[in-house]
Amino acid sequence: MKALLKAAAAACVAVGLASTPAVAQDKRVRVQMGWAFPSNTGLLGPTQTRLVEMLRAMSGGSIDVKGFEPGALVPANQYLDAVGNGSLDMAWTVSGFWTGKDIAFAMYGSVPFGPDVGEYLAWMKHGGGEKLMKELHAKYNVEVIPCGVISPEASGWFRKEIKTLDDLKGLKMRFFGLGANVMQKLGVSTQLLQAGEIFQALQLGTIDATEFSMPVMDLTLGFHQVAKFYYFPGWHQQATINELIISKKKWAEFSATQKAIIQGACDATMLQQFAEGEAVQFKAMKEIQSKGVQIKKWPKNFLDAFEKAWNEVAAEQSAKSPEFKKAWDSYSAFRKDYAIWKDMGYLK
Repeated sequence: MKALLKAAAAACVAVGLASTPAVAQDKRVRVQMGWAFPSNTGLLGPTQTRLVEMLRAMSGGSIDVKGFEPGALVPANQYLDAVGNGSLDMAWTVSGFWTGKDIAFAMYGSVPFGPDVGEYLAWMKHGGGEKLMKELHAKYNVEVIPCGVISPEASGWFRKEIKTLDDLKGLKMRFFGLGANVMQKLGVSTQLLQAGEIFQALQLGTIDATEFSMPVMDLTLGFHQVAKFYYFPGWHQQATINELIISKKKWAEFSATQKAIIQGACDATMLQQFAEGEAVQFKAMKEIQSKGVQIKKWPKNFLDAFEKAWNEVAAEQSAKSPEFKKAWDSYSAFRKDYAIWKDMGYLK
């Protein structure tokens, strides 16, 4: 894959992207990029490193970027503040980590019972989502670019089989984004842990269950060693968007050409990450099963309960956060119109 990336970047140079006078004259800008996930995490780790390599190659080295593991410069859960105050140049992460600032951030990461990748990107790129995303991030003094996307996640790892909705009550569970609010309504005590913190918490019993991501990511984090019941579908994250946040000060240092390269690299990252994510899950699921894990699918009554709670959460958050309501109204209106195309154009 690395060789393929270098070849692709070389091809860009050959056709003139990085050899134009504008690029040749660009000053070198040194950049430190924080990564939200350990580099050995399936799919997410390679995506981060490829982005760094792509930015360097496509810019002919004028974007002199170096990636850093979570916590090497600042803790990953503090990236928004660090990038906003300029102590970190940029970070590749997910906006749902910033819900402590405003629950609206979650709308630009993943939405429970939300769209698949195509519909989500349609809203983001052509339905007003990215504009709203940029406006919200600008309040925290950062530039933001959607910079990665994956399709459905798994729903969670549990130590014990969940047979009834009552079995959820009292569980301590790591959960991300708006889905955490849903689980709380069903009696689950949730907390948001970073990727590198989850296994130990599960192993020590600090948490009873966890969701994180897709099978290939979950496999590399070793959850199967502790929890033997793995549930699908990922109702809480049918599609998830990664973001690149950049300090306003650093963004101003880039030339127009360098900014276009960053945008192009993020668009390419979205395509690569989505395609690779679809290609590697089944192998990971087979390996997970071979380790004695039972792969389960939520019955309809569970999914109905999750969706009912989600509708309550959406209404409550719209009443609490003006930014959430703005995003929710835009998103809902787009989905209503998109349904005309989806219902007629796609096989059920």
